Amino acid sequence: MNLLLALQDPNTQWVLMGCILLGTSSGILGCFAFLRGRSLVGDALAHAALPGVCMIFLLTGSKSIGLFLIGAGVAGLLASYSITAISRYSRIKEDTSLAIVLSVFFGIGIVLLTFIQHSASGNQSGLDKFLFGQAASLVKSDVVTIMIVASVLIGLTAILFKEFTLLSFDPGFGRGLGYPMGLLDGLLMLMLLMSVVIGLQAVGVVLVAAMLIAPAVTARYWTDKLSRMVVLSGVFGALSGVLGTLISTQQENLPTGPTIVLSATCFFVLSILFSPRRGVLARLFRFFKLRRKVLIEDVQQALYECLEEQAGSSRPGGVYLGIGSAELALKSGKSLSQVKSALAEMVRQKIVAERAKADGSSTWTFTPDGLKNSYLLVLNQRLWDLYHMNQNEYHHVHIDQSQEELAPQLTEEMLEKMLAQLEAYDLTPKLTEGTQAISRLYASEQGGLSL
Repeated sequence: MNLLLALQDPNTQWVLMGCILLGTSSGILGCFAFLRGRSLVGDALAHAALPGVCMIFLLTGSKSIGLFLIGAGVAGLLASYSITAISRYSRIKEDTSLAIVLSVFFGIGIVLLTFIQHSASGNQSGLDKFLFGQAASLVKSDVVTIMIVASVLIGLTAILFKEFTLLSFDPGFGRGLGYPMGLLDGLLMLMLLMSVVIGLQAVGVVLVAAMLIAPAVTARYWTDKLSRMVVLSGVFGALSGVLGTLISTQQENLPTGPTIVLSATCFFVLSILFSPRRGVLARLFRFFKLRRKVLIEDVQQALYECLEEQAGSSRPGGVYLGIGSAELALKSGKSLSQVKSALAEMVRQKIVAERAKADGSSTWTFTPDGLKNSYLLVLNQRLWDLYHMNQNEYHHVHIDQSQEELAPQLTEEMLEKMLAQLEAYDLTPKLTEGTQAISRLYASEQGGLSL
């Protein structure tokens, strides 16, 4: 079916609107369930709703959606109380109580569904749609119901955003401020239940939990701020509803509910791959960038130390021609190809300069700016080595070892003390940024250095 023609169909419009509202409200509330570590609550409440639907049918013989939602809500409240009671009044943890309630209630629902199917007056046509959902059956009255409930849920979340934030991150602090954390927790569970109930007809018992958690987890990859996360989660939920509905209209017998969940999963996978801070590609980029940086600094330090050794062994007035790539590879412990790659990058950054020898081989030395940079790099590394050697002397000073530079974290007296210790251990960098000889080497046409 052509997409434009599908959008002109009134039934498609109602289904699309209902799924957008469902995705938005579910995504917003799912953030708090996710942050509270209650990702399975939605799944438990959804499975617990099935026996409520079946009991309403057995009592009334009617297939009214409104009555089904009432029955699902009552069963969900009973399940919610059971989860709380089991975890509070026994030694069973909350995740175990969730699993118990989910399996028991769903088992009761399947038994009742089978009984209805084989009863003389029963016909499970319509009830099985609550298992996997049938969004295409949504009509105007259903969408109006979803719209009212979703609007109430979103409004309550906006009004109680500060309180729900406290509940999610530090309920103890909230109790200290005088907030009724127990009441707020119960209200949040009730709101989650209502969000699950209005989603049963669209995506079903089995999949409705995905509409709570998938958008929230997706949004978490893009921000660290809760307010942005809530908004993004609602947007991802709405987009999942739109995309799933539109895709299902293009293929006959393609169920809308599962397609919506798959759309939400696609957004989640894209976030895993491409989100700027936590995405796999971003992490790989940072990893390779860091590895490249470490390689360059290791080769840079090896070149500096080789120059130190050469300068120390040279006679006054002698000539120094630089360090070869093979010698750098041996000194740094890197392969020759890695050293050449690092040197090429250092040439691009104007840290080192290549000098040709008479025999056709090449040696490497620092540019004036590269020498200054390398001096600071080596000095910082030796200060860190000295700090680790004598760490007990600095236990009273807060040192952040995740920081690259040590000197800015030290007082002037401590830095002077460490520099004196470097001098005593003969670890002070020998080639300073003021070394005129290396500057002359860089400027020299012959590439010679008089020391």
